[in-house]
Amino acid sequence: MNWTQQVDAYCERVDPSYWSEPLNALTNAAFLIAAFIMWRRVRGQGLPLANALCAVLAVIGIGSYLFHTHATNWASTADVLPILAYILLFIFAANRHFLNLGRWPALGMTALFIPYAAATVPLFAMLPWLGSSAGYAPVPLLILIYALILRRTAPETAKGLAIGVGILILSLTFRTVDEPLCASFPLGTHFMWHILNGVMLGWMIEVYRRHMVA
Repeated sequence: MNWTQQVDAYCERVDPSYWSEPLNALTNAAFLIAAFIMWRRVRGQGLPLANALCAVLAVIGIGSYLFHTHATNWASTADVLPILAYILLFIFAANRHFLNLGRWPALGMTALFIPYAAATVPLFAMLPWLGSSAGYAPVPLLILIYALILRRTAPETAKGLAIGVGILILSLTFRTVDEPLCASFPLGTHFMWHILNGVMLGWMIEVYRRHMVA
């Protein structure tokens, strides 16, 4: 792979320059704001996984900023890897404390996300209107599965997860229509993916926090 190869993936970008995506770049502040708010809410409560999620959420904002300014393959990797780390860390936290699994079973269940994604992404990719968002589509489905599992044993947590699913689906919608609407809306809609994703990822930490202090 050519790590310095330019990537033009979003409507707002019209050239390879650093500030070709100002709206997409600056709205990554949503991740940093959400991380700061949730760090303030979880600190001092003895929730190391919640603190770790806050830290990864901040790194997501930095990685995404790098991608929407440098727009290269290495920056794309810096964008994607923190998102994957957040997903895996939250799944582990859910397995450990929502499902009350031991450490090693929780880790084993977390590792199953990789084959789960490998199996479901091609299925979502068969829906042509999803485009590149097919890679993220397994995530709301998985959160919904956890919500259904918890609906009797932890109904408030299940409700919180369901709200997260709703926000994430709306966020994915804005990500998906970025290119199709580009001709009529040159700024694109990807920036709303950032804003809503910042809200959603912060909310998921809040769901975990509430579950743990309940």
